[in-house]
Amino acid sequence: MSAARSGTAVANGRFARLIDWVDERFPLTSMLKEHATEYYAARNFNAWYVFGVLAMVVLVIQLVTGIFLTMSYKPSAEHAFASVEYIMRDVEWGWLIRYMHSTGASAFFVVVYLHMFRALLYGSYKAPRELLWLIGMVIYMALMAEAFLGYLLPWGQMSYWGAQVIVSLFGAVPGIGEGLVEWIRGDYFISDITLNRFFALHVAAVPLVLIMLVVMHILALHETGSLNPDGIEIKQYKDSRGIPLDGIAFHPYYTAKDLVAIVIFLALFSAVVFFAPEMGGYFLEHANFEPANMLKTPEHIAPVWYFTPFYAILRAVPSKGWGAFLMVAAIALLFFLPWLDRCRVKSIRYRGMTYKVALGAFVVSFLALGYLGLQPATPTAVVAARFFTAIYFAFFLLMPFYTLAERTKPVPERVVYHAHK
Repeated sequence: MSAARSGTAVANGRFARLIDWVDERFPLTSMLKEHATEYYAARNFNAWYVFGVLAMVVLVIQLVTGIFLTMSYKPSAEHAFASVEYIMRDVEWGWLIRYMHSTGASAFFVVVYLHMFRALLYGSYKAPRELLWLIGMVIYMALMAEAFLGYLLPWGQMSYWGAQVIVSLFGAVPGIGEGLVEWIRGDYFISDITLNRFFALHVAAVPLVLIMLVVMHILALHETGSLNPDGIEIKQYKDSRGIPLDGIAFHPYYTAKDLVAIVIFLALFSAVVFFAPEMGGYFLEHANFEPANMLKTPEHIAPVWYFTPFYAILRAVPSKGWGAFLMVAAIALLFFLPWLDRCRVKSIRYRGMTYKVALGAFVVSFLALGYLGLQPATPTAVVAARFFTAIYFAFFLLMPFYTLAERTKPVPERVVYHAHK
């Protein structure tokens, strides 16, 4: 027994010396303390706070599976579709890697949209977290760019024609539209050159930017601290050691909870990958199982589901130029959210009924626009899209008025927390 203890002590001593050696050359221990073991978060976090971690998990899945896919993919108009078929049929476990990547794209937007909705619930975009929100919105834009660039790579029918529609929208830019479209395509039409540059941006440029932005987002979050469901700044109340009275260390308390969320997410993710990777055509469109044919237009062109709310706004306006403008404005307004919301209260728990109704109407309009963007542009669908577009924009444009006038409840001085018994 004493020999075993002696061996353990020797091993621990060697490990401690190794950590000391690393710390002399790299701030490992101090980084772990600053961002994990001594980073204090409010003790009343709920399930809405797991989606940021899940976004990190999906990012890792996309990066790893993307690396393996590039090993067998050929970025040329002549071989792209065939190389995807080769991955699916002949590469060992290639079908699994491809389905993980395609499912991960949709999963990324699911968790990001829920993460953004949590910010709308608890006012995580309000001072002093404006920069945190802006960085998060730039991440969202980079994610949209990454998804769009990757959408062309399978070189299927919907990939080709979806890219044709989206790229042509840049032609609505006054004065430089036609030249801009040609510059993006690198040719007079979507061709081998377009595929090559989209591939380069998708696998190298945008992921590097995305990783850098995620690091910035985490650093900004840890600088201001995570906002809790009560909307109270826990750093205002500290003990003699400088530790927030209502805070607990992120590790091990929240890392343990996040592990449970990750396991549940991976179980759901695996269920989709193995049993419904196409998700009825929402994750992988049926038309994309046909090679791109510039002489044959699909019966109904629609982007992937996570772009359809903005696509419905585009189609709701007869003018291509104004439609493109409103589509861009629908995204741009999100950047101004910290300054549009003038309510003194952050969390929806203590806000008036006006904001709750407005937020509910906004969610309904976003979901409805997402559905309408998937449907053919019938007269009824266009009228409905115009109605929900008006609600979408009203949420932002009227926000300075209804948030300033809303009646709020008293906010407690300390975090409201009921321990499990």
